[in-house]
Amino acid sequence: MTHRIHPVEADTDLQDPSRRELLKRGGLVVAFMWLGGASRVWGLADNARIDAGHPQFAPNAYVRIGSDGSVQLVMPSIEMGQGAYTGQATLLAEELDVGLDQITVEHAPANRKLYANPLLGDQATGGSTTIRYCWTTMRNAGAAARSMLVSAAAQRWKVDPSQCTVSRGLVTHAPTGRTLRYAELADAAAKLPPPDKAPLKDPGNFQLIGKPMRRVDTPGKVDGTLPFGIDIRVPGMKVATVQASPTLGGRLGSVDDTRARAIPGVLKVVKLDNAVAVIGEHFWAAKQGLEALDITWNPGANANFTTEQLFQDMAHASEHGTPILGREVGHVDGVSGKTISATYQLPMLAHTTMEPLNTVVHVRPDACEIWVGTQVPARCVDVATKITGLPAERITVHNQYMGGGFGRRLFEDSVEQAVAIAKQVDYPVKVIWTREEDIAQDRFRPAYYDRISATLDGQGKPVAWTHRTTGASVLAVFAPGAMGKNGLDPDLVECAADIPYAIPNMRVDWVRHDMPAGVPVGWWRGVGPTHNVFVVESFVDELAHAAGKDPVAYRRDMIGDNPRARAVLELAVQKAGWGQGTLPARHGRGVALAAPFGSFLCVVMDVEVSPQGEIRMTRAVAAVDCGTVINPNTVEAQIQGGLVFGWSAALYSGITLKGGAVEQRNFNDYRVLRLNETPPIEVYIVPSKEQPGGIGETGTVMAMPSLSNAIFAATGVRLRTLPIDTAALVQDKSALKSVLSAVSEPVPGLDDIAAKVRSLA
Repeated sequence: MTHRIHPVEADTDLQDPSRRELLKRGGLVVAFMWLGGASRVWGLADNARIDAGHPQFAPNAYVRIGSDGSVQLVMPSIEMGQGAYTGQATLLAEELDVGLDQITVEHAPANRKLYANPLLGDQATGGSTTIRYCWTTMRNAGAAARSMLVSAAAQRWKVDPSQCTVSRGLVTHAPTGRTLRYAELADAAAKLPPPDKAPLKDPGNFQLIGKPMRRVDTPGKVDGTLPFGIDIRVPGMKVATVQASPTLGGRLGSVDDTRARAIPGVLKVVKLDNAVAVIGEHFWAAKQGLEALDITWNPGANANFTTEQLFQDMAHASEHGTPILGREVGHVDGVSGKTISATYQLPMLAHTTMEPLNTVVHVRPDACEIWVGTQVPARCVDVATKITGLPAERITVHNQYMGGGFGRRLFEDSVEQAVAIAKQVDYPVKVIWTREEDIAQDRFRPAYYDRISATLDGQGKPVAWTHRTTGASVLAVFAPGAMGKNGLDPDLVECAADIPYAIPNMRVDWVRHDMPAGVPVGWWRGVGPTHNVFVVESFVDELAHAAGKDPVAYRRDMIGDNPRARAVLELAVQKAGWGQGTLPARHGRGVALAAPFGSFLCVVMDVEVSPQGEIRMTRAVAAVDCGTVINPNTVEAQIQGGLVFGWSAALYSGITLKGGAVEQRNFNDYRVLRLNETPPIEVYIVPSKEQPGGIGETGTVMAMPSLSNAIFAATGVRLRTLPIDTAALVQDKSALKSVLSAVSEPVPGLDDIAAKVRSLA
């Protein structure tokens, strides 16, 4: 069962914040100022009309109202399962005074001028930024539209607009009872100048914000009428599937397509620099044709590269590389006391979205159309322009719902490939990656190697703290101009440089160690905090154990002046029953606390570990303060989904390379958590009126440390490397020795396992 504590009004005035509060909100203020304030936002109406096909009333880029009564909201962020459309629609509908059941939502076209996310510097959806940057902008858009519609009604009645009220798109003149629908006012409102600034509602008058609402896309997902990218069909369309060089960074050598062309339904074999595609009448023909090709690959420089080599190189770089400072407080050198040190190691990860990558492209002499679910529509226009030579205004991206993104669809490489394939034919082509190709050619979350150390005083409290991360930068690939002046990628130290604890002396830095050329990297759900919080919260648990302190009491003493962190800690441990009773043998309870993406979370995990090392998660309790809550249902769902996503990675996920190629192929060897393995998850929302924080990735951030700390509590085994090696959790290792001694001959395929077991035994 899930429990919710709904947000209530807080003391902070979100309508008219002080200068200090504006500075504290940082990027959110930038979001509004980047658009130039209200007057510039509303000045985009002409462009909005062009995008919308000239609706009756389009006062800004987001609102379109027709004389037929239709109310359409154009969503600047993309929907990939995280509830972005419902959240954005709620903000607009609240100030527009319409119900969610009265509106339809639309994907925004590729247009940086209208729909760029200033927190990401591009038209992009990611980093749990949607509500954080839409909170002001979208509400202003709705308020401005409402003001113009009310003014149109007041002019028709020749009354003061202050005498008019609105409910569900119906304007009422209170003294006389006259009413007009928005549909009847659309033409007249379109002729009025937009206001410089329309008043926003007082939070006490919210009708939608903060209420549990059904998602706007639920009906279409339930009855199957809502299309995802992979569902798209256009007249004359053919289907292709593709294989790139198995060795990352390799190139296509030769192709013998004799057998493939003999397969019924195979139409064409398309060669690219590093890949080959087969186009067929349908997917099965294309797949059979691809499997029938005789291909020779040129593996290139990564032919001998392995995961073992990667971690050896990172360990060397950590010791001898040049660190880039992330944060320094006080002086860590020369502090006396007991020193505790540890090394943590995290693997490369794949995204494995439920919907594999797919793109429909039709390249014509004078235009190019693309149908795809993408987190970066404008970047898709960029690559299509480069490949086709057509101007950007001749490229049309029809964005679609996505069956998961997790950061993978922030990269346009699959779209670039599809355009290159479609350019070689005169009909539309749907390019579908198989699951095997999806894993083998992912934009991988980089591996990380962390060294962390703390000096403890006489009471076991840290008085000095150093944390060095070594790994590749994704930002340097995605947007190199956004790197810090000192070369810092802020993502690499996020939630490491700003931990929720008061430590007088601290130094956090990063040694950049990029992957070899040809090994692509990308952001993975939770980005830097997923990695950093695992390291930090695992190490805090280590320090508590070294000090002989209860992990919760230890954190409570370290928090200092951080009331939001303290509130989620106290709520989570109270609901979880921390310290109440004694747990059975091989049962453990773990805790993790962090403040990722502008929100504060604490997760308490209960696990049972069998004598054979099998892990069973029995309960999870999460307390979250994400500021003002737009929809508690979404908060609950995102915490639950994020935890499951993170637990899957902790237990089963890891990309390994051998000979420069990915060894994992499908969900059989890159597992995800199953329904029967998922514990009950309780989510508690702390009432708050702070500015909204992010929520889509926060659960994933908290999953790994809360689980590993619970496993330590159950077994006494500290896990510093992921994914979790269950052989390390076996209770009686002498039994392992007996099994090994009973096997006198080598067992094919088990040599690696045997070696690992011997080392443990």
